[in-house]
Amino acid sequence: MPSPSRASSSTTLAPGALVLYRGRPARVEQARGKILLRLPGGEERRVRAKDVQVLHPGPVEHLDRLAQIAPADLQEAWEILQGEPPLSLADLSEFVLGTYTPETAWAVWQGALQSGYFEGTPEALQARSPEAWQKWKAREEEKARRERQWADFLRRAREDRVDPERDRAFLQDVIALALERSPRSRVLQALGMKQTPEQAHEVLLRWRVWTPRYNPYPRRLGLPLKAPDLPFPPLPQEDREDLTHLPAFAIDDEGSQDPDDALSWDGERLWVHVADVAACVPPDSPLDLEARQRGSSIYLPEGVVPMLPEAARERLALGLQDPSPALSIGIRLREDGSIEEVRIVPSWVRVTRWSYEEAETRMEAEATLRVLERLLQAFARRRREAGAVDLALPEVKVVVEEDGRIALKPLARLRSRNLVQEAMLLAGAAVAQWAEARGIPLPYTVQAPPREPPEPLPPGLAGMYALRRTLSPSEYKAHPEPHHGMGLRAYVQATSPLRRYLDLVVHQQIRAHLQGKPLLDEEALLERVGMAEAARRTVRLAERLSRRHWIGVYLLEQEPHWQGEGVVVKTEKGRVTVLVPALAVEEQVTPPHPVEWNQVLRLEVRGVDLPRRRIHFGVLGTS
Repeated sequence: MPSPSRASSSTTLAPGALVLYRGRPARVEQARGKILLRLPGGEERRVRAKDVQVLHPGPVEHLDRLAQIAPADLQEAWEILQGEPPLSLADLSEFVLGTYTPETAWAVWQGALQSGYFEGTPEALQARSPEAWQKWKAREEEKARRERQWADFLRRAREDRVDPERDRAFLQDVIALALERSPRSRVLQALGMKQTPEQAHEVLLRWRVWTPRYNPYPRRLGLPLKAPDLPFPPLPQEDREDLTHLPAFAIDDEGSQDPDDALSWDGERLWVHVADVAACVPPDSPLDLEARQRGSSIYLPEGVVPMLPEAARERLALGLQDPSPALSIGIRLREDGSIEEVRIVPSWVRVTRWSYEEAETRMEAEATLRVLERLLQAFARRRREAGAVDLALPEVKVVVEEDGRIALKPLARLRSRNLVQEAMLLAGAAVAQWAEARGIPLPYTVQAPPREPPEPLPPGLAGMYALRRTLSPSEYKAHPEPHHGMGLRAYVQATSPLRRYLDLVVHQQIRAHLQGKPLLDEEALLERVGMAEAARRTVRLAERLSRRHWIGVYLLEQEPHWQGEGVVVKTEKGRVTVLVPALAVEEQVTPPHPVEWNQVLRLEVRGVDLPRRRIHFGVLGTS
């Protein structure tokens, strides 16, 4: 048996000593302060003492030759030393090879490392038991198998021969990066690619893990993809004003499934009826907390993710039940379009549902619509006189139809659409005026005056594009202030409680006042505003990115050689920004010669970069 470990075998750290540094042999050149090492190949590096292990006190020469020494065969020693106390590398070297030199120390250390017969440090190497060695061997074989699989995957990935099922385990970190659930990807790093969500998205498309139709943005932004799974209570019994004798019209986009506002005229008042969601969703109830966290419904081209359970729409959306419960806002207008009086009551209404296109055909024949249009035109004039900004920029609704086709539906500036828009603004102004007179805190939407443009605005679309950039962002306050973009001295959003949480909060405050119950104070109100608006910003971003994604898919699948017109709305250093009305997108292009604002360019799609949401247009000429 070998004698106990000798101190000289591992503790001496002096110039010439052989040490282990990151699995490689190294020679100590300087031992004071930070240790100076020389590595095989001549490279020098300064390291801390704790970063090295002494294998031999030295002196060691010919590091390059040392690195070529074959590991020692330790099986016989391992069998003999079963159950014996640990021994040093020096003792094991003498026991196995009869001498302890830098060369034998390295050979024995390598043998211990590769065979697994011994474990420990150069100061104390312990022979593993046969059972422990079998477990070690199984682990090493599994490790080697995984490394072979990894190398095979990387080889096939470089050749774009990834199998989504077979390689699922390796692809998870790429998917996690593409969905921004991880900041890095081992796969992309090994392939020498940028570690960005866009790069991850690109390779997932190239490897056919994702199809172009996979929309990553709601998931990337952490949004829910289903309606809340919560029970929805029945409508409580209470007194409601019977307004079922008034013709009431819910006018919305074709295919809308959640009508939550309708219009009536009783000869004196214009009525805006709104789905009475707050009757079933009181403050701080589980439904209220869920809606607060979501902020709003999510409107994606491929479908809607409701803010509230499906039962809310079925029971409360106007026109789906006959009669429908509503919170009705009755507004008496003066001839100049100003608000004279406001009544707000829980009600029953009988609603007819029309699309904007259907309502457009009835604008002249339906007396109620003619009266409403006249009243609302006066209100609109008053807003314009107060400085309201009317942006007439192209809008396109993107819808993935049930048969899979992608439809791009331009939103025409219809009289019926203008009518409903003005009615909703009037309702918001009326509720704000009503609440201010009663000292009711509400989440008022306010906006500072537009910024002065740096130069006179051009006419046409270019002017509208530049005007939009002068508008200040809207914000919420618990007390009324002007909304300059709308030309209103006070305004709240109050007509979509099925799909916007802060509209629901407005209704909760109205109902509390009507029933003599405690109101939310400003602090509680602003807390809700903060949570809901943070969620709503994320929803708006997901909707915008998703819309752009599906326009890209539309061009890839249905119109790969799309041609159309783009209007120049901005010029800068040889490149111009064009607004493409048929797609409602803006992109930069390089025209072959100088162009001016509002000049119409004939464009052709030359390519679509789906991960980066870019459409590459070529300029065919001018119109």
